[in-house]
Amino acid sequence: MFGRPTKKKSGEPAALLVIGLGNPGEKYAGTRHNVGAEVVAELARRQSAALKSGKEQALVAEVRINQQRVALAFPQTFMNESGQAAQKLVRRHGIEEPQKIVVIHDELDLPVGSLKVKAGGGLAGHNGLKSITAHLHTQDYLRVRIGIGRPPGRQSTSDHVLRRPGKAEGQELATIILEAADAVELILAQGVDVAMGQINTRS
Repeated sequence: MFGRPTKKKSGEPAALLVIGLGNPGEKYAGTRHNVGAEVVAELARRQSAALKSGKEQALVAEVRINQQRVALAFPQTFMNESGQAAQKLVRRHGIEEPQKIVVIHDELDLPVGSLKVKAGGGLAGHNGLKSITAHLHTQDYLRVRIGIGRPPGRQSTSDHVLRRPGKAEGQELATIILEAADAVELILAQGVDVAMGQINTRS
């Protein structure tokens, strides 16, 4: 998609397209794999906006943050098909640079309660990122990574990510979801370099 000529969209393009990854449906609500979707829901809540179903296989809210148009989206495909929605959202909202896309996702390689901002880079085996990269033909989009830690003992990775955390861990993740929403607002206001400088250097 990127680097290829696309039909010019009428209207104001979004300054930022924010995609929170997760699986749709009540069955998966509150699971570790859905923390990205929860950040998008928090950003919508801050603007008193409702995420609504659209033609892009996603729940979407168009909001203004600091006078800038921002598209918030939670794909309604399953995680490993997130790129289908991402591709449609990019076209719908006039995104011409991958650096104007922020993907929020859970990260096994980060301890619980940690938060990192990243510009481009590898996929760390994350099926949602793999799908987005395949459909957008680029890895250069921005990421907000929320640590959920590795599964304990012999628990499988899939079982770990698809379960709801216990009370203490859940409280920790609830805090980091708010901080991740702050990180998106910081990216919009001051750019990814400032966001990485402020967030990634925290202890």
